[in-house]
Amino acid sequence: MNVVIIGQGWLAAETLQAVAALAGVTVAAVSPEHSGDRFEEAATGLGVPVEPALDRLPACEVMLAAHCHRFVPAAVRAKAWHGVLAYHPSLLPRHRGRDAIHWTLAMRDPIAGGTVYQMDDGADTGPLVAQAWCHVLPGDTPQSLWRRALAPMGVRLLTKAVQDLARHGTLPLEAQDERAATWEPSLRRVALREG
Repeated sequence: MNVVIIGQGWLAAETLQAVAALAGVTVAAVSPEHSGDRFEEAATGLGVPVEPALDRLPACEVMLAAHCHRFVPAAVRAKAWHGVLAYHPSLLPRHRGRDAIHWTLAMRDPIAGGTVYQMDDGADTGPLVAQAWCHVLPGDTPQSLWRRALAPMGVRLLTKAVQDLARHGTLPLEAQDERAATWEPSLRRVALREG
């Protein structure tokens, strides 16, 4: 099964390492958001082709978005038979938006979590594939919660989704319950960019 990974930083690099180690799975290409980051270095070290332009990515069974802040257009999503599976550091549909961890803490949620979902044209609105949760500990900051629990959770959930897809050939898609949906604005006012 061919997989393409888009994203950046630690999460994308660790997801690449984990997925590349799965039996029967080939990472056909990666698309880093920033040239020279650890994700690109990991791909180069594994001999995986690097393609910065989303529209030049090869067709594949599934794409993964690991710490991806780019809008992935429908034409690119269509290159993947099972679409693009993205990781979001909240229990979707709660805390849609770019700064989910900040809002989890600002709203004093006792539980945090992560979600793998299939991307669509909305912001964090696609069908759910997998979720996991963790406690928010006293003194947690966005950085400590991310490093301690949510980033490793993302690697596990994305890797398991690929493993399950390779094993069963389907994804367990479940529509998000819009009654529980929240969306909070970015604290940095950075807009998603296409491609």
